[in-house]
Amino acid sequence: MAAPQVPIDVDPETGIWTTDGLPMLYVPRHYFINQHLAMESALGRERYAAQLWNSGYKSAYTWCEKEAETHGLAGMAVFHHYLRRLSQRGWARFDGSAVDAESGLGTVEIAHSCFVEQSGGDAGGKLCYSYAGWFPGALAWVGDTLGRRLDLHCVEERCAAEGHETCLFRLSPKT
Repeated sequence: MAAPQVPIDVDPETGIWTTDGLPMLYVPRHYFINQHLAMESALGRERYAAQLWNSGYKSAYTWCEKEAETHGLAGMAVFHHYLRRLSQRGWARFDGSAVDAESGLGTVEIAHSCFVEQSGGDAGGKLCYSYAGWFPGALAWVGDTLGRRLDLHCVEERCAAEGHETCLFRLSPKT
């Protein structure tokens, strides 16, 4: 079965690519990963990871808000749509079926992460930390629309770059 296509519209005058009305960039994976590693090297992993968490959280929240409006989706359907779209765009294959819709708690399992794939799959450490803000951001949007504040922490418990079959992120309340 063929994977569903992601709609890409290209403005003939500006060359700007959009999907569902959101401007997009299309770059080779190696370019993105090289930029990512350069920033990690310049800032240090801990500091860079904190910046990525904040920007990823905000971006996921904004994306969910816009996609819900564009597609008429609500609640956890938006979260699952978010993971599906990320999967279709080559970031990885995301499975958030173990996330509880009421609390936002649970796990997101990730296969074929672009970070692991680009590294050759055996980097001996966790590589996928930049995803950590995405899931809480998307779930915060879901919670806000349902009248519940979800203030979540997310940690990469395991990474395929450490020799595991998949990566696993755990969501829990911030303490």
